[in-house]
Amino acid sequence: MELFELYDFKFTLIHVIDVLLVAGILHQLYRLLKGSLAFSMLIGLITIYVFWLLVRYFNMPMLETILGEVTKFGFLAIIIIFQQEIRKFLLLLGKISFLGDNKSLTRFLPWNWKIEKSFHTNFEEIVDAADFLAETRQGAIMVFPKTSEMKFIGSSGEVLESNITKRLLISIFNKNSPLHDGAVIIANSKIKAANAVLPVSENPEILNKYGLRHLSAIGITEQTDAIVLVVSEEKGSMALAKEGKMIEGLSKNQIIDFLNKEFINDMVSVGS
Repeated sequence: MELFELYDFKFTLIHVIDVLLVAGILHQLYRLLKGSLAFSMLIGLITIYVFWLLVRYFNMPMLETILGEVTKFGFLAIIIIFQQEIRKFLLLLGKISFLGDNKSLTRFLPWNWKIEKSFHTNFEEIVDAADFLAETRQGAIMVFPKTSEMKFIGSSGEVLESNITKRLLISIFNKNSPLHDGAVIIANSKIKAANAVLPVSENPEILNKYGLRHLSAIGITEQTDAIVLVVSEEKGSMALAKEGKMIEGLSKNQIIDFLNKEFINDMVSVGS
């Protein structure tokens, strides 16, 4: 059934459904990937691809050849870069039951995807440990990723899969511990890594204002959507970093409330 015509192209109901489905899937993929380094890389590859289409349109053979090769390798790079995201998407597929259990295939439609409240990290325990470290003037940096476990960062230190306890965190950041200099990565209610190396912010406005630990906290939040809890060894105080900004002067309870609000939702899942 034809609905309307645009230039020489006739739009039917199927075309409209097709566009709506693609828009819904793209929107959900954006929600799934936003804030990660992989998302920024994808935007870069899309930009190169659009530029290549323009070069082809204006018939510029040398640039077309160069950008064409870059684009070919770019799609291979996407598979490598998005390993975690592809795995998460396949897990969504795996949650579909074709054999009953009162589950319908309509649950997999994009508009039925929802955010599942499954982040149960005990921030009270974590902040208690940070507060003790602040009182005893022992520095610490704890990273809470939102959309990725940041394995690319965690692999720079000691990879763990440990339960979160106050004593363990205090032990890691003890001045005599070989792991105390780096960052702890905490995701999905587990300590994923310790002694991880973080990128340092190069923002000239703050280089002389903060030490290396705080610059590292700001640096990782400039590149990802992670939240970072920092304990200052010199000041004996706690602070939070988010989106390249340092949030200071918060009480222990305010930090706990802040983290709970930030991580109340985390996992994209098939809705019920």
